[in-house]
Amino acid sequence: MSITWLRNAALADGRRRDVGLAGGLIGAVTEPRPGGPGDVDLDGYVLLPSFVEPHAHLDKALTASRVENPAGDLLGAIRAMHAAAGGFTKADIARRADRALRTMLAHGTTAVRSHVDVGSSVGMRALEALAEVRAAWAGIVDVQLVALVGNPLAGEGGANLRDALRNGADIAGGCPHLDPEPDRAVGICLDAAGEAGRPIDLHTDETLDPGKLTLATLADLVLRTGFPHGATASHCVSLAVQPVAVQQRVSELVSAAGVAVVALPQTNLYLQGRDHPVGPPRGLTAVRALQAAGALVAAGGDNLRDPFHPVGRGDPLEVAALMVTAGHLSPAAAVASVTAAPRSALGLPGVAVEPGAPADLVALRGEDLIAALGAADQDRLVWRAGRLVARTTVSRTLHAPAPPEISAQPERSLEGS
Repeated sequence: MSITWLRNAALADGRRRDVGLAGGLIGAVTEPRPGGPGDVDLDGYVLLPSFVEPHAHLDKALTASRVENPAGDLLGAIRAMHAAAGGFTKADIARRADRALRTMLAHGTTAVRSHVDVGSSVGMRALEALAEVRAAWAGIVDVQLVALVGNPLAGEGGANLRDALRNGADIAGGCPHLDPEPDRAVGICLDAAGEAGRPIDLHTDETLDPGKLTLATLADLVLRTGFPHGATASHCVSLAVQPVAVQQRVSELVSAAGVAVVALPQTNLYLQGRDHPVGPPRGLTAVRALQAAGALVAAGGDNLRDPFHPVGRGDPLEVAALMVTAGHLSPAAAVASVTAAPRSALGLPGVAVEPGAPADLVALRGEDLIAALGAADQDRLVWRAGRLVARTTVSRTLHAPAPPEISAQPERSLEGS
């Protein structure tokens, strides 16, 4: 079996290694040595497991110029999208989703979980479109589809959820915290997922209202029922405005239940806190409390240039940088929140730069991990199952002065200055 060698790459821990790819796996990791024809020179790059997007909305992507949200908040975005969704054709939804996936792949993402609106004015049209996109991208980007149904779950929403799970959706979804009966709505979603034998991924407590805490309800039900198919809670914003003791209690419950939490800093920082003119809260879940309790915390991009978040590059490094800035994670932990953590949350095989691991990799321009994260250079190479599936090359010309000459004079101590 032939081996493709990636030469002289910097790894996340700072070591330099040659990495051999064979049969869709990493076949060898060795000390650097001179390369030959067909080798890929990664001197000046950092090699990491490829990114995983745990929470996208491919059916809404790239609509910000067509669907405005003058209020700028969550309910304004929901109203704007519901009003416009009836005009989205299946072909339009598929085209925008395809464009979004191309952007994500170029940045190094090889797996995406997308929530997709079901019911209301869009019916099953968006799910049908994304199911076709999922099939078209198989083997390049894995796409998981979550049926995002409306409320009340006790009525049409619950019926739509079961219908969607029978007709193309991989995962049960919904927004129980917006339901007239939030706790009952969580149970309905969990029952539908259990009946279908599918995982569940709920929009959970996307609010700064401390009275909404369906995260605890979900974790409690998963524990008490022994739900075996995998559970994820996305957003979980209200956890961050609870007293410390409540944060700790709920985080420990989430950890015990094995519920993965997906933080979504871009959209939540944009939508939340608009009615707090003084000292607005960050609108991000209680990342440190969850991690201290041992809960799995991943991070995602959520909305890509739509009424819920009109900007964004579809780049996980943008998300990771916000997990440093707003979530107070270390750079290494922030990168893990967009690589290893979402891979685990989505039930995908783990990837590490070591022999035997799947060869799903991204090479980022930079001398080390911090430089690669900080600069987020678009110059990248992406492998899926050992095959190069994306390469972006950046050419830069500067009209700049010569570097300053370094004085030969001895340096003076700064002590006492």
